[in-house]
Amino acid sequence: MDWSQQTVLVTGGTGSFGKKFIEIMLREYQPRKIIVFSRDELKQHEMRMAGFDHPSLRYFIGNVRDADRLRRAMHGVDIVVHAAALKQVPACEYNPMEAIKTNILGSANIIEAALDAGVKKVLALSTDKAVNPINLYGATKLAAEKLFVQSNAYAAGTATRFSCTRYGNVVGSRGSVVPVFLKQRATGRLTITDPRMTRFWLSLEQGVRFVIRCIEQMEGGEVFVPKIPSTKITDLARAIAPEAEMEVIGIRPGEKLHEVLVNEDEARHTVELDDMFVILPSDEQAWFAQSWKPRGKPLPEGFRYASNTNSEWLTVEQIQEMVRPIEEAYEQKK
Repeated sequence: MDWSQQTVLVTGGTGSFGKKFIEIMLREYQPRKIIVFSRDELKQHEMRMAGFDHPSLRYFIGNVRDADRLRRAMHGVDIVVHAAALKQVPACEYNPMEAIKTNILGSANIIEAALDAGVKKVLALSTDKAVNPINLYGATKLAAEKLFVQSNAYAAGTATRFSCTRYGNVVGSRGSVVPVFLKQRATGRLTITDPRMTRFWLSLEQGVRFVIRCIEQMEGGEVFVPKIPSTKITDLARAIAPEAEMEVIGIRPGEKLHEVLVNEDEARHTVELDDMFVILPSDEQAWFAQSWKPRGKPLPEGFRYASNTNSEWLTVEQIQEMVRPIEEAYEQKK
């Protein structure tokens, strides 16, 4: 795929993912144009002042809730990366309609606008919380996934294709526990919800590079899941503040002990590759993406890709290595 001939639009482009994606795109892929689509003019201004002022970069103020604005923004666009979302679990629990308007109805607007504009590829970012969801954020992301997979049917004879990526916690992203632990470190006491808790873990750069690969390979209808390591919350705490005392405060509303990236039911129509799983549309929905079957191997009956039964775990030293850039940035801000 020749990125230099592509016009790329990133919703939520001023977020932690969006900025890292655009940084790597400008440095390594040089697309014809990148459009930052987001609702906060201050964040766009701050992003520009931070050095994101490339000739191929455009800043477009808009909200994914606004279908007309999305249609205007997608004129002439080849690829859309949909990263905009309300993702703070407690905020989504307290403001459920707001989460639904942005994460579900906003996703529907993305799909409609992309179809109308003739966009070639649309990739949505999802989360492990969309699997067997117990909080509203996870439920909205599950609904968004279903919309994206099913909407390939609407593409009919056109070129537009929709797929999703689904991965775990991103080190240092907004909403991550890492900045919380860094702040608490000075007090000598870290609050953890439950010492048994585990999470899938990857760096922002790993997430971005996975998304780029998925855009290049997607056919439409897939949910791409990377193979990533797990982390114990206690190991994360020790990596950041080895001398600090841990105070157990109990699991918050909508929080799980462990997360799942592929559940047993999805595993039946999932293929495994060396470094990822590809969840295919079920047989009655198999419009595209079937060429993945001979390229991967089927999963055994009852397979479940969960953070507590993962075969790969980060050591405290590996966690420290991943956290170091966030730690350095935090210290500079103090």
